[in-house]
Amino acid sequence: MKTKSIHNQTVNVVTLGCSKNLVDSENLITQLEANEVEVSHDSNELSDVVIINTCGFIDLAKEESINTILEYAELKKEEKIEKLYVTGCLSQRYKDNLEEQIPEVDAYFGTVELPALLEKFEIDYKHELVGQRTITTPAHYAYMKISEGCNRTCSFCAIPLMRGKHISRSIESLVEEAKNLAKRGVKEVMLIAQELTYYGLDLYKERRLPELLDALCEVDGIEWIRLHYAYPSKFPTEIFEVMARQPKICNYLDMPLQHASDRVLDNMRRQITNKEQRDLIKLAREVVPEIAIRTTMLVGYPGETEKDFLVLCDFVKEMEFERLGVFLYSHEEDTRAHVAPDDVSPEDKADRSNRLMEIQQEISFNKNAEKVGQTLKVLIDRKEGGYFVGRTESDSPEVDNEVLIPAADNYLRQGDFVMVKITDSEDYDLYGELAE
Repeated sequence: MKTKSIHNQTVNVVTLGCSKNLVDSENLITQLEANEVEVSHDSNELSDVVIINTCGFIDLAKEESINTILEYAELKKEEKIEKLYVTGCLSQRYKDNLEEQIPEVDAYFGTVELPALLEKFEIDYKHELVGQRTITTPAHYAYMKISEGCNRTCSFCAIPLMRGKHISRSIESLVEEAKNLAKRGVKEVMLIAQELTYYGLDLYKERRLPELLDALCEVDGIEWIRLHYAYPSKFPTEIFEVMARQPKICNYLDMPLQHASDRVLDNMRRQITNKEQRDLIKLAREVVPEIAIRTTMLVGYPGETEKDFLVLCDFVKEMEFERLGVFLYSHEEDTRAHVAPDDVSPEDKADRSNRLMEIQQEISFNKNAEKVGQTLKVLIDRKEGGYFVGRTESDSPEVDNEVLIPAADNYLRQGDFVMVKITDSEDYDLYGELAE
């Protein structure tokens, strides 16, 4: 295969994993494009160079990352691509093993080695581009990473091994990024981090998320601000007060709780009890009556008994979360939980996950049914089949419910805000018509 010069190469960035990885890929693409490198994202077309941004969170994510690397390594052996680079969480955590087992990859990079990766293209990292990244999401919404890393000590989690300690970005830099996003047509900003509520402790010596939210609400053009990945222990409850008085902040909070059994919570090192979680949820709903709480639960943790699981089921039934997802415990090397036997069988983990989601499915069905007849503000994401598909402020892209509006009698554009009267509902979707 004839090798092209560095600046004539085409590059495909393949992103695996969460929205935080997506932001990292967008920053990488921004740096490459600023140096006139032709870049595509998750393209099905063959490029000269492929960069895989991997996830290493749990077994399924690691398996997907390894399979993707092997797929492109085979293309490189067949001389269908010239260069293959791997970055991200899996590469950070298992670089030595990967170099030995998949030598076809030209170089592996960790989560904070973007400048080193750029050197492969004879490019220097441009600090002046910070806050001006390319957006790979639909043009009307974007993710904004407010910090990197995590200082928590949850026994099941490998994220600190891959992402390091918590590092906050300054309020000024985040406001500047939000302004740049708004100039490019972004209407909804989703704040993400490994630990949202820790924001500011390292930089300002106090939690400063409420101040950041107030500052972002001043940015013209941004209409929705959404909060993701808030840790419940020592939660700064002023956030609820800001949410209640700032109309731009969605009445939505993504707060992974993981479990409800005090014994399991203690073993997980979650630094919170069942009662404290209940009190926090109660306060949230008192201060922000319309709040939609999204949470995730982890089943099959070492030593989790059927009794522990039933405590979790009762908790979910009582709390009636608006949105809920379930993870199966993954036995991760070098975590505190790894020293304990992984003693819940795969079959029991899957069974508990299914049972918990059956409970949530009924809760979601009932909550959606209550919305029939209501008129809701909806942001249009796309047209699919015979429907325009949008979301309410209670829903984040890709993970939450959607609102479907018949396309035959309406003309809507991606990024439009419209008022929709809900006419029907299902377990996880709503149907509606434009309100007159």
